[in-house]
Amino acid sequence: MIHTDVIIVGGGPAGLCAAYSLVKQGVSVTLFERNSKLGGQLVKQTHKFFGSEKQYAKTRGFDIAAKLIKDLEPYSAFLTIEKNATVLGIYPDKVVTVMKNEAYFKYQCKAIIVSTGAMEKVLAFEQNDLPGIYGAGAVQTLMNVYGVYPGQSIVMVGSGNIGLIVSYQLLQAGVEVKAVIEAASSIGGYKVHASKLRRLGVPILTNTTIKKAHGVDFLTGVETIQLDESWKTIPGTEKTIQCDACCISVGLAPMHQLLSMAGVHMKYIPEFGGIVPIASDTHETSYDGLFVAGDVYGIEEASSAIVEGYLSGLYVSNKLGMKSEEINSQIADFHQQLEYLRSGPFGKKTRQGLEKIKEARNVT
Repeated sequence: MIHTDVIIVGGGPAGLCAAYSLVKQGVSVTLFERNSKLGGQLVKQTHKFFGSEKQYAKTRGFDIAAKLIKDLEPYSAFLTIEKNATVLGIYPDKVVTVMKNEAYFKYQCKAIIVSTGAMEKVLAFEQNDLPGIYGAGAVQTLMNVYGVYPGQSIVMVGSGNIGLIVSYQLLQAGVEVKAVIEAASSIGGYKVHASKLRRLGVPILTNTTIKKAHGVDFLTGVETIQLDESWKTIPGTEKTIQCDACCISVGLAPMHQLLSMAGVHMKYIPEFGGIVPIASDTHETSYDGLFVAGDVYGIEEASSAIVEGYLSGLYVSNKLGMKSEEINSQIADFHQQLEYLRSGPFGKKTRQGLEKIKEARNVT
């Protein structure tokens, strides 16, 4: 059994920021990341962030990842980072099992932070497994990490911020974006992103979805169909768009599996993308000493994951008895940042999700 003060599961923005809050207090942290790189989704994001200066506004995602990693360097004496390490389970008495290099390890700690992030949702339609059909994350990885074209002509499904941003990045790379398809009656992302696409001649087709994909060994086109106000397909509105790639960007679902396996109280919250933990205001779950941060606690923007990470680290510091006026002041500041990020019309869904979490806490 290997002992450490705190274990963090996930080396994305939330996990990195949680680690920073802890190691600054002299807490020993072991961070597990199943991939070979830290930074999570940030490493594939080339667009500049919105928000305020505190949330790295006007900074590209991969530059934010580099900064968060660099911030940890002075505290290497307190931090152990294990890459290519998959956490298999969380058990009673804060025992965590890990697989690394085909070897099995057991750790025990005083507190755990789960920041496993989210996975992409899929869309059900005929032949949706043809080569040439990707998730938005896969397209970003191909283009922005490895410099590989996903195709020469593409149809984007989903008009949220990721769908719109990736469409623009595809255009910049020289890929023809045939259309952006959106099942809802209105665009889901920021209008500034949609306007850029429209100025470049990309049609955004609302009340439309994919009926089926065409092709035998690979994608040759998609067949779209319109939807009525009840989201039912309208026969006779089918149209075929020739393309050799299709990108599905219909949202994310929290990666709750470890939490569910550990017996944490969970609930399906549609505003948060799926099954999420019923955590307290301090991000602590029903499993004593197990905290959450980032998209695993509800799908939001990466800026919110960063702030939640810092907060969770501070909450764990308090849990370990390191209470101070400085920590309380930092907590108050991060709370204000979250309120700012969750304000306005685009934060409405998040606010509704948080209310449902509170209601669920009262029930349990």
